Amino acid sequence: MNYADIRPIDVANGPGVRVSLFVSGCPHRCPGCFNPETWDFQYGQGFGEEQVRSILDLLRPGYIRGLTLLGGEPMAPANQPEVLFLVRRVRQELPGRDIWCYTGYLYEELAAGRVGPLDRELLHELDVLVDGPFFWSRRTSASVSVAVPTSVSWMFPVPGGRGGPLVGQPQD
Repeated sequence: MNYADIRPIDVANGPGVRVSLFVSGCPHRCPGCFNPETWDFQYGQGFGEEQVRSILDLLRPGYIRGLTLLGGEPMAPANQPEVLFLVRRVRQELPGRDIWCYTGYLYEELAAGRVGPLDRELLHELDVLVDGPFFWSRRTSASVSVAVPTSVSWMFPVPGGRGGPLVGQPQD
């Protein structure tokens, strides 16, 4: 997997102060995408253990709320092994941090295992999935264009922590 950027301080892609990983590679190619350069799976730099350690170090300060995964497409089958490795390390070493993921796939596709081999395992590790293709919504009362996700799915594991089945439904 390649990545386009690691943002050590991000306040735009989830609640609180976060660390964000922008992966490379996206099959959706949504019109109006903020990061069309990340569509290419070869864009950016290789992602490995050094970047995992860097992200873990960036997540350690108490003012950091969590990790956001976006891109590109974190849930693309080619990106799934490295993304799963990263989120499992975050869960092991920093269990108090939440994990958000922005994806162009729909929750239902991922929950059914129709995207890639690690769909369900990845969903199990997430706290929030912002799912569906990116599109623009124009407000008529102002000359402002805003990006709107299709839906947001809150992922809650069974009581007792991660390791159980997911409980929760996509929110429309």
